[in-house]
Amino acid sequence: MGLAITFWIMAVVAVVAALSVVFQRNVFRAALALILCFITVAGIYITLSADFLAAVQILVYVGAISVLIILAIMMTKEVQKGNLANKMEIPAAVVGTVLLIILVFTVTATSWNIAAESPLSPTTAPLATKLFSENGFILPVEIGAVLLLAAIIGAIVITREK
Repeated sequence: MGLAITFWIMAVVAVVAALSVVFQRNVFRAALALILCFITVAGIYITLSADFLAAVQILVYVGAISVLIILAIMMTKEVQKGNLANKMEIPAAVVGTVLLIILVFTVTATSWNIAAESPLSPTTAPLATKLFSENGFILPVEIGAVLLLAAIIGAIVITREK
């Protein structure tokens, strides 16, 4: 019962944070709301016994994508002005509404098969052992981290004022 309550609280917080991202006039605050949305999605994964997905959500989205978005916002000039109004609000609202109708139809028309039992043990430890063992994928992960670091340093060098 407690897990279901936690799920619904996280779901409501995720929806409110996502709406805040869309309707926030300040870009930096919208990015912070996006981080909150990512964290609550990871919490939802935990309540659904998908701990590996929660770990990936935290590492990739909260850790990497959010930092990259905030770095891009901080390096953009005139970010204090916020989002400017434009003429694409009505077409964007129409496209968003059509996509929402399609998604609601898809979710309601699909028969969802639910497993009878939850997983007995966490899945993260065996998967991490497989990925980061001697014959695993530790080298590609480290190469990816170095490439991301080089991209961030390159972005800072390109955008800094002379």
